[in-house]
Amino acid sequence: MRKLLALLLVFGLLAFANTITNAQEPGDTTTQEVMEQPATQEEPAAPATTEPSTTAPQSTGFQVFKEKFIQGGWGFMLPILICLIIGLALSIERIITLNIASVNTEKLLMKVDDKLKAGDVNGAMEVCRSTQGPTASVLFEGLKNAKYGPDAVEKAIVSYGSVQMGMLEKGLVWISLIIALAPMLGFFGTVIGMVEAFDNIERVGDISPTIVAGGIKVALLTTVFGLIVAMITQVLYNYIVAKIDSITSKMEEASVALVDMLVSNNTLNK
Repeated sequence: MRKLLALLLVFGLLAFANTITNAQEPGDTTTQEVMEQPATQEEPAAPATTEPSTTAPQSTGFQVFKEKFIQGGWGFMLPILICLIIGLALSIERIITLNIASVNTEKLLMKVDDKLKAGDVNGAMEVCRSTQGPTASVLFEGLKNAKYGPDAVEKAIVSYGSVQMGMLEKGLVWISLIIALAPMLGFFGTVIGMVEAFDNIERVGDISPTIVAGGIKVALLTTVFGLIVAMITQVLYNYIVAKIDSITSKMEEASVALVDMLVSNNTLNK
């Protein structure tokens, strides 16, 4: 289910990229409408009761975003867009996984404690087996080794807890890579754009403000979009890390509580 949601997200973002790719260059239709407006104003004045004439639509934030993205050039904007798609897909997949792994630890411990008080270790194991999440899995491993004594329980909890931690942190390396790579691609595009701008100045032989400003503006757009991708991914990364820390702390608390319950109910070495 999680892989299906991540796959749907990737297809959605690819469709979004396709709409940007097929978007018209800014100024194609709007400039024609603006040029036609003076001609219509020279006609005889219409009655006051007529409907207001339609003017050129104002650019929305999304339209401005598309225009700036196209102005930056596909050579460096496309890798940045790919970084955004991969980063969002990995982040959302981790968020879905961690939310599914989050359980009510207090409620789980109460059910396990009730079974242990009744002397039903197998029932406590069944409660952990039927509960999703790493906390229940760690408790199950501890209960499975309860008959071997407290040392075996602690060793099983620590060993399997390390395995669960590795599963929780799966994919974080690639997310952190995208956080570092997106600004680098933006800076690289800016440097290449600045070099091209100075080449144009050298070829023209004139330091015109129009040539300089236009070239620098296009060059800096790659840095802007690279930083935007890095900021979005960084926020999601910090949320994922905080979620993992929360699950880990609950898992450790539940493991300590399990050992106490086993000792108090004289369940060890049985």
